[in-house]
Amino acid sequence: METNISLPLDGSEEASHESAGYTALHILSLVVLGVTFVFGLLGNGLVIWVAGFRMTHTVTTISYLNLAVADFSFSAIVPFLIVSRAMKDKWPFGWFLCKLVTIMGDINLYGSVFLIAFIALDRCICVLHPVWAQNHRTLSLARKVITGPWILAIILTLPTCILQGTVTTVDRETYCIPYIEYWGNSTEEALEVATIVGMVGGTIRFVVGFITPGSIVAICYGLIAAKMHKKGMIKSSHTLRVLTAVVASFFICWFPFHLITLLITIWSDKILLYGKYKILTMLVYPTSALAFFNSCLNPMLYVFMGRDFRKTMIQSLPTSLEKALSEDSALTEDTATNSAVPPAETELQTM
Repeated sequence: METNISLPLDGSEEASHESAGYTALHILSLVVLGVTFVFGLLGNGLVIWVAGFRMTHTVTTISYLNLAVADFSFSAIVPFLIVSRAMKDKWPFGWFLCKLVTIMGDINLYGSVFLIAFIALDRCICVLHPVWAQNHRTLSLARKVITGPWILAIILTLPTCILQGTVTTVDRETYCIPYIEYWGNSTEEALEVATIVGMVGGTIRFVVGFITPGSIVAICYGLIAAKMHKKGMIKSSHTLRVLTAVVASFFICWFPFHLITLLITIWSDKILLYGKYKILTMLVYPTSALAFFNSCLNPMLYVFMGRDFRKTMIQSLPTSLEKALSEDSALTEDTATNSAVPPAETELQTM
């Protein structure tokens, strides 16, 4: 539903729009979003096709499949974000798409982050507890457990489902933002309530959407690296590079975005009413574009950097992907099957 509302913005916002630094960051963010859209659809679409339709489903393949679905779904809505940002946040697509695009974006961004943590935890269990993994790490259990990240993502998106909508200013400009007019008897009171709600929601988002999954990723891959160092495993240098790239990309892509959004929610009243902390508003575009870029980076990190991928590039790309996604036989065969290499070692070698 489209609603009219008057927002007390001062001239500082317009001034920031006219600055050369803001313009450069704005254009850069649009370019990054364009790259995210193209490579996100191609890379994740390829993973979905291979893992979903060409391969036997295993714990590993369904993990990559779910991550690719989350990233592909988010990449698909990026053109709407590009158009809106090119129009300085105006929203020309109506109320329904405002809600749908925002909800899809939040669910799939949360889902992607939580699935990355799930993959890290699964790998850690395989390496540290190979016997338990060989006996209990079943496809049916994985299918049940992997619904957890999606359920949590949906729960965290509920406020967006309720609050997000289109608002029209007195200048007849339409925006897709949380609707706060009924939160108080005046605009100032509504902003005060919205600031408190934003601080609570922003803190929860920062802790649940970044600190918790980030800690799981860092701890799990740290334990795997320690195991590798202790065992002196074969080809560990490549594996260590992959693990380092995964952890580094997660924090480089997501930390600036979460930090900026947290600070903006804390100081939202000062930003909106008094035009303070303009640097934060200037950094919203590039930091969010960097976070969104992680959606097209995930296939390269989790699949294309696999040990066998570069060796099989002369083969067809789907066949190469199948090899990169394949579950190692030591973790999927019956416990009675003997293997010359320990499960933990083979799991590390396939990463």
